[in-house]
Amino acid sequence: MHKTINSIEFRKMILVGAKQLEINRAKVDALNVFPVPDGDTGTNMSLTMQSAVRELTACQSNVFGEVCNSVSKGALRGARGNSGVILSQILKGICTVLGNYEEVDTKIFAKALEQGTKVAYGAVSVPKEGTILTVIRMMSEYAMKIANKKKSFEDFFKEVIDEGERALALTPELLPVLKKAGVVDSGGVGLMVIIKGFASELTGEEIADSVTEVEASAPEAEFGDNSSIINMDLGDIQFAYCTEFFIINMKKSTTLSAIDRLRERLMAIGDSVICIGDLELVKVHVHTNQPGKALTYALELGELDRPKIENMLEQNRQLKAQLEAEKKEMGMLAICTGTGLSEIFNDLSVDAIIEGGQTMNPSASDIANAAQKINAEHIFIFPNNKNIILAAEQAKALIDNKTIHVIPTKNVPQGFAAALEFNPEASAEENKTNMIHALDNVKAGQVTYAVRNTTLNGFSIKEGDIIGLDDKKILAKSHSVEETMLKLIAKMKEEFHQMITLYYGEDVKEEEAEALCQTIAEKYPDCDVDFHNGGQSVYYYILSLE
Repeated sequence: MHKTINSIEFRKMILVGAKQLEINRAKVDALNVFPVPDGDTGTNMSLTMQSAVRELTACQSNVFGEVCNSVSKGALRGARGNSGVILSQILKGICTVLGNYEEVDTKIFAKALEQGTKVAYGAVSVPKEGTILTVIRMMSEYAMKIANKKKSFEDFFKEVIDEGERALALTPELLPVLKKAGVVDSGGVGLMVIIKGFASELTGEEIADSVTEVEASAPEAEFGDNSSIINMDLGDIQFAYCTEFFIINMKKSTTLSAIDRLRERLMAIGDSVICIGDLELVKVHVHTNQPGKALTYALELGELDRPKIENMLEQNRQLKAQLEAEKKEMGMLAICTGTGLSEIFNDLSVDAIIEGGQTMNPSASDIANAAQKINAEHIFIFPNNKNIILAAEQAKALIDNKTIHVIPTKNVPQGFAAALEFNPEASAEENKTNMIHALDNVKAGQVTYAVRNTTLNGFSIKEGDIIGLDDKKILAKSHSVEETMLKLIAKMKEEFHQMITLYYGEDVKEEEAEALCQTIAEKYPDCDVDFHNGGQSVYYYILSLE
């Protein structure tokens, strides 16, 4: 029975919670409200947890504050999608409280859950009940009520989890779209999986399924020829000299333990330490302000071979001078998937493109890293997906030497409209205002296929149906892509619209798109109708009305 937990137990709880979530990731994904093939809540939350796990694994200390800091920092850097960002904020709040203690009891843990709720609610501009927020709030409120009575964590978690299940069952009543789809909130389910993982670690329950860690590698940003790119962080250098050498012809008195001690001594005088090898050969690399000491330490083990010392301060000064000369005032970053869409953004002078969107939401860290590489003072970010906007906002906290402007584009056509408004002669604030106003002039829709049976937005949907939707709801369905597109346009088009543009996906042939455009042009002779190769997955067409 656990009446308190320490940093080692908490470390294990995070690992087990992440493992349980990865095991159940596909089940959480399947709870997507819209019956389209882009349900990714479980994936986003799992990638967020895996990022926290990697940072935690790299933390060699068992000081509670340092353990908590690594979890919080890792979750933020890996936060993906709205669900992942909210999860990262819940963990941040929890860790803010736990990190102040050497051991915590149920009362302190209840306060940590309460703080996790506050931070998560504060991260969302318009908190919506019936979501993961409701689940964490109800659990934390109940935890505060029972913490004085439930002294053991086993009993405490059992009660909190039961309340979480009640909160989860309530989500369809609070959010009508869930009730219509016949599902509970997927983010809430993901959170419950993690909390159950916490409890199972303390109770010693075995996890039958094995899990393969997901590599949350940052999507590479694609840069056009017109970009100015920073390829590294050129902040102030703490250690000036990159020192490399080999140690050969070891002394008879040298042991493997001596090599380990050399590594420790090098870590005391620098960073980026590599000290690997055996009694035949040792390779050493260290950044230090005392290269002479590093060489002296090595000579105690054997002879030096091929020593090399480079002045990184001078290299840094030269790079900074070059980058400062090339720096521009404003740059643009877009997020999308599809080679055709990327090429259009490049043609609109967007500096960098992160591959992402439906089924693949970049993390806050991915977005921050891509923005960091644009050599400009002001960066305009076009998320082009409502599930990426929050992660883009969180990326601001990871960049301290640039001003980030998130233009809340919910789809690619809005991103194109915003990029078209860019004027290098105008100020950053003027550009931001014009870009945001441009969003109101665009209506966008998508045509895809249903992945399950459901009843939603007045439609009885069967798996395989072709459905048309805007950013909020399903507007059309049929058994053919062409028919659904025509129905979707009829629902969305208003009298003032003068342009209809189709961006066809990777599963559509050019001649099919051309034929459909011809049909649309005949039906709407007062509009300019055009089509482009978008190359996107999942969606047969992206529709733009202007």
